[in-house]
Amino acid sequence: MRRVAIPPFVACGALLLVVSCGWGGTPDGGGERLPGVPTGVTATAGSATSIHVMWNTVPDGPSVRAYEVYRGTTKVREVPGSEHMVDVTRLRPSTMYVFTVRARDDEGRLGPSSREVRATTPAFLAADDSAPTRPREAAGRAVAGRAVQLSWAASADDRAVVSYDVYQGETKIHSVGGGQTATVVTGLRPGTRYTFTVRARDAAGNLSPASAPVRLTTPGTDDGRGTAPTGFRATTHRADGAYYIDLSWVPPRTDGVVTEYQIQLDDSPATSLVWGGTPPRGRATYSFYTGRDAGAVHRVRIRARLPDGTWGGFSAERTVTTGA
Repeated sequence: MRRVAIPPFVACGALLLVVSCGWGGTPDGGGERLPGVPTGVTATAGSATSIHVMWNTVPDGPSVRAYEVYRGTTKVREVPGSEHMVDVTRLRPSTMYVFTVRARDDEGRLGPSSREVRATTPAFLAADDSAPTRPREAAGRAVAGRAVQLSWAASADDRAVVSYDVYQGETKIHSVGGGQTATVVTGLRPGTRYTFTVRARDAAGNLSPASAPVRLTTPGTDDGRGTAPTGFRATTHRADGAYYIDLSWVPPRTDGVVTEYQIQLDDSPATSLVWGGTPPRGRATYSFYTGRDAGAVHRVRIRARLPDGTWGGFSAERTVTTGA
């Protein structure tokens, strides 16, 4: 999901079971194309020792396995291809840094570097343990089916506010500079309710209390087909006198990591599953107990919890018969 900062007032693997939870780039030597160039790269100081780097998804071409973030010519961070922001820490105060980002595909090939972006960390002020005041007057409005604009009044600090962190639910999704009091969040779903809060941060890393929540519903409708698992299959097998339903599916294409699914059996939630490690990028599989009776007919489907915290659409429904 891409979040774009704007100036003030400008519109713009272990499986854990929880019972009941462009083409872009240039051709390489083999004639295949490399991952595209990450665009929309930004860098914003988050404190005297950290800078927040963010970029757009590379949408087309080979599957992006990871993004590599460089400080100058040194690789400092690597994140999975489903993530598009990172906090680079352990930096020096009062120092200007240059960052670039490169995409790496499943074959390990690196695409071209993004454009360079620069950010300067503020001076570190010793013995600063006072957090900024809570951002007040937090407000927002939907500007499209997939975007909202947020704004807030500036916080006060005994030294200076360096940045504002924007949260979606409990998850930090973006940072903007301390001189900005507005941002646009994109990559949302039409017809979906969201909750946002804002926290101010000073050079010492002290965080303010969260702003009042901003609750917004994006306009339009979403039938869920674009966020539903595809290629859904269901069969049964018998083991130790009991019957199990075996599922397989292709995860939905989303701008972020999908780690949780809900399985619905006969129109009721049957179980949820959460990947504790790295979720599969290709076809996923799962099997669960359904009883000891042969000839039992069940209808089953599955949906994913999306990176924005909402549930995606259900897969196609399949009917299975135990012992068939």
